[in-house]
Amino acid sequence: MVAASGAALVAMVARICSTNPKYAAQRPLALELVDRADALRTELLAARERDEAAFERVVAATALPKSTDDEKAHRTHLLQLALAHAAAEPLLTAGMCLEILRLAAQTLDIPNRNLVSDVGCAAEFAAAALAACAYNVRINHRFMHDRDAIDAQAHALARYERESVALLASVRRAVAQSLQPG
Repeated sequence: MVAASGAALVAMVARICSTNPKYAAQRPLALELVDRADALRTELLAARERDEAAFERVVAATALPKSTDDEKAHRTHLLQLALAHAAAEPLLTAGMCLEILRLAAQTLDIPNRNLVSDVGCAAEFAAAALAACAYNVRINHRFMHDRDAIDAQAHALARYERESVALLASVRRAVAQSLQPG
């Protein structure tokens, strides 16, 4: 939901700029940003539902009987599948959050100082949502047994986090500079 708000802000800024003659040179970029941000917003809202469903699978698996060895084995198998899925969903969402950050950074190529605070908010929302996704990926890793899956997801997540930190710092600098009086 937080990342979807960031996407909505990117789309709002780009929409406003796309209709302003002052930014005619950036109109193609603005229209592309609107399309990409709106599509991501829709996908992020759907991701919330997928994440909830993945967590419900974990809860259902933990509720399975475990009285016999066969029941324990079946429960463990289904729980491991559910945990892998519950880690994969927020990882996928983290990638979308990163894309919102990228879009926010691109939006700064449209030099509308009146809307730069909205771009900053979009970037902050996307970065915060990515951090939240990372927590959810890592909590599932604590209970997963598939070392290869954990390592692959952790590697992807670390890449997302590194790029997020760099993009957010860049957007913050640009926004701070634009907000200076004068």
